[in-house]
Amino acid sequence: MNFSARALLPFAAALAIVVAPGCDASDKQKPVAASPTTRPKDMSNLSKDELKKKLTPIQYHVTCENGTERPFQNEYNDNKAPGIYVDIISGEPLFASIHKFDSGTGWPSFWQPLRKDTIVEKSDTAHGMVRTEVRSKKADAHLGHVFNDGPKPTGLRYCMNSASMRFIPAEKLAEEGYGEFAELFK
Repeated sequence: MNFSARALLPFAAALAIVVAPGCDASDKQKPVAASPTTRPKDMSNLSKDELKKKLTPIQYHVTCENGTERPFQNEYNDNKAPGIYVDIISGEPLFASIHKFDSGTGWPSFWQPLRKDTIVEKSDTAHGMVRTEVRSKKADAHLGHVFNDGPKPTGLRYCMNSASMRFIPAEKLAEEGYGEFAELFK
């Protein structure tokens, strides 16, 4: 059975409330600091207990417990600035603003990943649905899901959780160690 994103929105919103009680707009992620000209520290080798101390509660819930943040109440849904989105745990480049679109679902959505080799897609049968989960390759962090109802040219909608990512503005790519992606925004 194929459901549209809008048909699932009430269910997703209710699920986010059930899965993440107590999370609200005040749980927005805080950026992980990076030293100039280097990428942020890769935390993919940390234990779950260590990650719990480094991440905000919503970041930990989403990435390590396969959670979902509330739609329309997350940091990057409405972000229109040029730049890239990286894994909050490993710093792996995941998505670029040039591939972002407004899906109307309340979560940041992209029609393709920045580099296919930084993500892993897995079958997800939780909650009585068959979906394709998207995880970061290096950190094995839950990012969101991919659906076949996106725009051209791919027809895909990578529906991601803001809490699983950190945004690097285009003007700070070199400073933060992601200079190889600067050409995308010229």
